[in-house]
Amino acid sequence: MINFDQLKQVISENESFLITTHVNPDADALGSEIALYLILRELGKNTRIINYSETPYNLVFLDKLGVIEIYDEIKHNSVFNSTDVVIAVDFNRSDRVVSMKKALVESTAFKLCIDHHLEPEFIWDYVFIDSIYSSCGEIIYDFIKKTAIVTLTYELAYPLYAAIMTDTGSFRFERTTQELHLIAAEMLRLGVIPGEVFDKIYDQSKFGKFKLLGRALNSMKLYGDDLSVSYMVLTRNDFLETGGLESDTDGVVNFALSVENVKIGILFVELSEGFKVSFRSKGSVDVNKLAAEFGGGGHVNASGARFHKGTLSELIPQVLNKAFQYTTKEG
Repeated sequence: MINFDQLKQVISENESFLITTHVNPDADALGSEIALYLILRELGKNTRIINYSETPYNLVFLDKLGVIEIYDEIKHNSVFNSTDVVIAVDFNRSDRVVSMKKALVESTAFKLCIDHHLEPEFIWDYVFIDSIYSSCGEIIYDFIKKTAIVTLTYELAYPLYAAIMTDTGSFRFERTTQELHLIAAEMLRLGVIPGEVFDKIYDQSKFGKFKLLGRALNSMKLYGDDLSVSYMVLTRNDFLETGGLESDTDGVVNFALSVENVKIGILFVELSEGFKVSFRSKGSVDVNKLAAEFGGGGHVNASGARFHKGTLSELIPQVLNKAFQYTTKEG
């Protein structure tokens, strides 16, 4: 259980804050960052958001004030030490910020982690983590409601709705509860229009995204004696030829899980440096443990890992073999 009173106390006792999130941020990461920024701004705190990655084009609308800065080593490293508090949102391991890791780890500021993923790294001064939450957006909402640190307004509800909606798969994933629907209902009463948020995130995509999706679907194969593992592969060549971006792969792995009898869906993505592997599962098949075997992590049914060495031809057989083992030992 998260100690929201302690979080409120840390905020009240400090004046300057730096908020950041993981590489290639999704709507939960960005929506939570923006909401937290608005809270701190209302309290009169000096606050900046500095992210390693550029904001994906379909999520720029969440940063209505244009406050998100893209990390520059020369420009920003001093900021990590001159601020009172660094707040990590939607991640709990320093390697999720890539080359910004050194600045984060070596920062002399208090380090806070607000997250809903399991097994945090031991670099944080304060940890506000609970995997029972559907999203970081729900954590920020709960923080507002349980501490009354500010009043929930439309301005705050909008990015938080985007965060919750996307991380619950439009309210269909396991952590979607009746309480969560009541939270969404409150946001709608404040003026949030669900169709508008959904349209901006999912229905304003660039053409290259769909060409890239076609490549992923065309690569789909089944694995295992019972064909319980489905996987797709995207290479650097696929990105170059389609004009797709890494952020365009968000949600693509779910197609692998949509095949009948499949228990684990996997997406292999070749990056400019290394590889990213996304895991999804059904029921009690724990892909968080599967991802952990490769240095990754996440949730029971949704996790990921990054690899900085090797080749796809070496990586794929290793991961598939291990994944098939997990389909035979549910729970």
